Amino acid sequence: MIKVITYGTYDLLHYGHLRLLERAKALGDYLIVGVTADDFDKIRGKINVQQSLEERVAAVQATGIADKVIIEEYEGQKIDDIRKYGIDIFTVGSDWVGVFDYLNEYCKVVYLPRTDGVSSSEIRAKNASLRLGMVGYAPFLRKFYYESKFVNAVDVTGICVPEAGVLDYLGTEIFYTTEYEKLLETVDSVYIHAHPLEHYSLCKKALMAGKHVMCESPLAMTIDECNDLLALAQQRRLIIMEATRTAYITAYARMLLLLKGGKIGKVVSVDATCTSLSSSEQIGRSKQWGSLEAWGPTTMLPVFQILGTDYISKNIFSINNGMEHNDAFTKINFTYPSATATIKVGNGVKSEGELIVSGTKGYVYIPAPWWKTEYFEIRFENQANNKRYFYQVDGEGIRYELVALANAVRNNMPDYYISRNVSLAIVSIMQDFRRNQENA
Repeated sequence: MIKVITYGTYDLLHYGHLRLLERAKALGDYLIVGVTADDFDKIRGKINVQQSLEERVAAVQATGIADKVIIEEYEGQKIDDIRKYGIDIFTVGSDWVGVFDYLNEYCKVVYLPRTDGVSSSEIRAKNASLRLGMVGYAPFLRKFYYESKFVNAVDVTGICVPEAGVLDYLGTEIFYTTEYEKLLETVDSVYIHAHPLEHYSLCKKALMAGKHVMCESPLAMTIDECNDLLALAQQRRLIIMEATRTAYITAYARMLLLLKGGKIGKVVSVDATCTSLSSSEQIGRSKQWGSLEAWGPTTMLPVFQILGTDYISKNIFSINNGMEHNDAFTKINFTYPSATATIKVGNGVKSEGELIVSGTKGYVYIPAPWWKTEYFEIRFENQANNKRYFYQVDGEGIRYELVALANAVRNNMPDYYISRNVSLAIVSIMQDFRRNQENA
């Protein structure tokens, strides 16, 4: 019996996939098909996959061509599978010619011609392109625009800035305007990177215009405003989600799953720090972010996602930078029934930007900059049991949150990377902090 093996993502299974599988099966008597797992696809740079692993496996099985379907989960698995299953022939499409020649040491390698004019990427670009407009004041919009080019399900078509010349020219394919209402007329969704005090107004205008929203956290600066946005989005069947990139990074998500599985026992402490020596981020010509406005939502994310939002009390220490309602450094201690948490944020103040989660069996350590990590460690009393985890990050997580937005819109489902309880808890802290500043 001649055994053949092939691998692929098989997203949006189409005629080209079928022809390739048929030709692979014709090479021998028994065909094994490896379907790449979601995490492995991300590591390989395939972030535009629209179907879940379960859906893709089911689609391959439904063809009736494969004798066995397996999951490809890690680099180097092909060699392991060839040895494990006694493979005679490894085969993939001709667009990979030469890449897998190293497998000739273990079996015969055959590159099959692909069906011209058919690809999952083309199908995704044609059927799921989301017209996105950017609005805000920060130079970050330039980075965001170029990162969007890696996501074929999203097409940035317009930009709104408060004054002409605030943002460098990006090309003729972009619609430029200083009027937000005009931008909303030309897009399906908006990305908002403005001062937090402007988030509520910008989000509400977009939702009222029937547009989906991806906004930097917090969504608003008061609980009433945040609830208003969430209710409006639900009423109009629109997506509103937070663009906190950390939440969409694979390493961070895997860390949360390991904690929930009890890897370090019961969590008793979460300590998160984000600081920068650069001055507060300039917004237009008048507004600046304070340190809690700039970093607070990011540092609060692991606290509330790991320990929950039902803390007993909080204590806030803050140093003003000389500008009204603008903190240079803020430290918040949270007390839970059987746990504690601390966040430290600073603009113009520097500290180690690490995340440490302490448990009864061990602890998680994520080095600076933890908010865009691709690496973390789980450490124990016996250092021989320590384990390191690596997950490649492309584009600082911007690409991943754009894919999440496109998927949420396509499936007409709210985004669950950041729960509504966490969103509201973050807004509650921002609300209390600003009220305290105003009354000081």
